[in-house]
Amino acid sequence: MAAQGRKNVHGKAGVRFKAGYTKQKHENKLRTLVTDLVIHERITVTSGMVKELKSLADHMITLGKRGDLHARRQAAAVLKNGEAVVKLFSELAPQYKERNGGYTRAIKAGVRLGDNAQKVIVEFVK
Repeated sequence: MAAQGRKNVHGKAGVRFKAGYTKQKHENKLRTLVTDLVIHERITVTSGMVKELKSLADHMITLGKRGDLHARRQAAAVLKNGEAVVKLFSELAPQYKERNGGYTRAIKAGVRLGDNAQKVIVEFVK
Protein backbone atom coordinates (compact mmCIF):
# COMPACT_ATOMS: atom_id res chain seq x y z
CA MET A 1 0.00 0.00 0.00
CA ALA A 2 1.09 3.52 -0.68
CA ALA A 3 1.79 5.78 2.26
CA GLN A 4 -0.70 8.63 2.38
CA GLY A 5 0.75 12.11 1.94
CA ARG A 6 4.36 11.06 1.29
CA LYS A 7 6.10 11.81 -1.97
CA ASN A 8 9.33 10.29 -3.33
CA VAL A 9 9.33 7.43 -0.83
CA HIS A 10 12.51 5.33 -1.03
CA GLY A 11 11.85 1.63 -0.64
CA LYS A 12 13.29 -1.59 -2.05
CA ALA A 13 12.67 -0.45 -5.60
CA GLY A 14 13.98 3.09 -5.18
CA VAL A 15 11.60 6.01 -5.63
CA ARG A 16 8.07 4.62 -5.80
CA PHE A 17 5.92 7.73 -5.93
CA LYS A 18 7.19 10.68 -7.92
CA ALA A 19 5.78 14.13 -7.46
CA GLY A 20 3.45 15.15 -10.26
CA TYR A 21 3.76 17.84 -12.88
CA THR A 22 3.81 20.94 -10.71
CA LYS A 23 2.21 24.31 -11.38
CA GLN A 24 5.62 25.95 -11.63
CA LYS A 25 6.71 23.52 -14.34
CA HIS A 26 3.48 24.11 -16.24
CA GLU A 27 3.79 27.91 -16.07
CA ASN A 28 7.44 27.73 -17.07
CA LYS A 29 6.54 25.61 -20.10
CA LEU A 30 3.87 28.14 -21.13
CA ARG A 31 6.36 31.00 -20.77
CA THR A 32 8.85 29.14 -22.96
CA LEU A 33 6.22 28.39 -25.60
CA VAL A 34 4.91 31.96 -25.79
CA THR A 35 8.49 33.27 -26.02
CA ASP A 36 9.19 30.91 -28.92
CA LEU A 37 5.92 31.92 -30.57
CA VAL A 38 6.84 35.61 -30.40
CA ILE A 39 10.31 34.99 -31.80
CA HIS A 40 9.39 32.50 -34.55
CA GLU A 41 5.73 33.58 -35.10
CA ARG A 42 4.74 29.91 -35.60
CA ILE A 43 5.24 26.84 -33.42
CA THR A 44 3.95 23.28 -33.23
CA VAL A 45 2.59 22.05 -29.90
CA THR A 46 0.31 19.29 -28.65
CA SER A 47 -3.42 19.94 -28.40
CA GLY A 48 -3.44 20.16 -24.60
CA MET A 49 -1.42 23.39 -24.51
CA VAL A 50 -3.21 25.28 -27.29
CA LYS A 51 -5.98 26.99 -25.33
CA GLU A 52 -3.70 28.42 -22.64
CA LEU A 53 -0.97 29.29 -25.14
CA LYS A 54 -3.36 31.25 -27.36
CA SER A 55 -4.76 33.11 -24.36
CA LEU A 56 -1.31 34.12 -23.12
CA ALA A 57 -0.09 35.07 -26.61
CA ASP A 58 -3.15 37.27 -27.18
CA HIS A 59 -2.51 38.94 -23.82
CA MET A 60 1.10 39.65 -24.85
CA ILE A 61 -0.10 41.33 -28.06
CA THR A 62 -2.57 43.40 -26.03
CA LEU A 63 0.29 44.53 -23.79
CA GLY A 64 2.31 45.36 -26.90
CA LYS A 65 -0.53 47.47 -28.27
CA ARG A 66 -0.65 49.46 -25.00
CA GLY A 67 3.03 50.12 -25.37
CA ASP A 68 3.67 51.97 -22.09
CA LEU A 69 6.44 51.21 -19.61
CA HIS A 70 4.22 49.20 -17.29
CA ALA A 71 3.03 47.00 -20.18
CA ARG A 72 6.64 46.49 -21.28
CA ARG A 73 7.62 45.38 -17.78
CA GLN A 74 4.63 43.03 -17.54
CA ALA A 75 5.57 41.45 -20.87
CA ALA A 76 9.21 41.15 -19.80
CA ALA A 77 8.06 39.31 -16.66
CA VAL A 78 6.43 36.63 -18.84
CA LEU A 79 8.75 36.46 -21.84
CA LYS A 80 12.10 34.82 -21.17
CA ASN A 81 14.13 36.78 -23.69
CA GLY A 82 14.83 40.50 -24.15
CA GLU A 83 14.89 39.93 -27.90
CA ALA A 84 11.30 38.65 -27.74
CA VAL A 85 10.17 41.75 -25.80
CA VAL A 86 11.74 44.07 -28.39
CA LYS A 87 10.17 42.14 -31.27
CA LEU A 88 6.77 42.14 -29.55
CA PHE A 89 6.70 45.89 -29.07
CA SER A 90 8.43 46.97 -32.29
CA GLU A 91 7.21 44.49 -34.93
CA LEU A 92 4.21 42.42 -33.82
CA ALA A 93 2.07 44.89 -31.87
CA PRO A 94 1.96 47.60 -34.62
CA GLN A 95 0.59 44.98 -37.07
CA TYR A 96 -2.50 44.54 -34.89
CA LYS A 97 -3.30 48.18 -34.05
CA GLU A 98 -6.65 48.00 -35.84
CA ARG A 99 -7.56 44.47 -34.76
CA ASN A 100 -9.60 43.79 -31.61
CA GLY A 101 -8.55 40.35 -30.44
CA GLY A 102 -8.07 37.06 -32.24
CA TYR A 103 -4.37 37.50 -32.92
CA THR A 104 -3.55 33.78 -33.09
CA ARG A 105 -4.90 30.76 -34.94
CA ALA A 106 -4.59 27.05 -34.31
CA ILE A 107 -4.44 24.56 -37.18
CA LYS A 108 -4.55 20.80 -36.57
CA ALA A 109 -1.49 19.12 -38.06
CA GLY A 110 -1.99 15.39 -37.66
CA VAL A 111 -0.51 13.16 -34.98
CA ARG A 112 2.99 12.70 -33.61
CA LEU A 113 4.56 9.41 -34.58
CA GLY A 114 6.05 8.51 -31.21
CA ASP A 115 2.96 8.64 -29.00
CA ASN A 116 0.10 9.46 -31.37
CA ALA A 117 -0.48 12.86 -29.71
CA GLN A 118 -2.48 15.42 -31.67
CA LYS A 119 -0.16 18.15 -33.04
CA VAL A 120 -1.40 21.71 -33.58
CA ILE A 121 0.32 24.60 -35.35
CA VAL A 122 -0.18 27.89 -33.49
CA GLU A 123 0.64 31.04 -35.45
CA PHE A 124 -0.08 34.75 -35.50
CA VAL A 125 -2.77 35.92 -37.91
CA LYS A 126 -1.41 38.21 -40.62
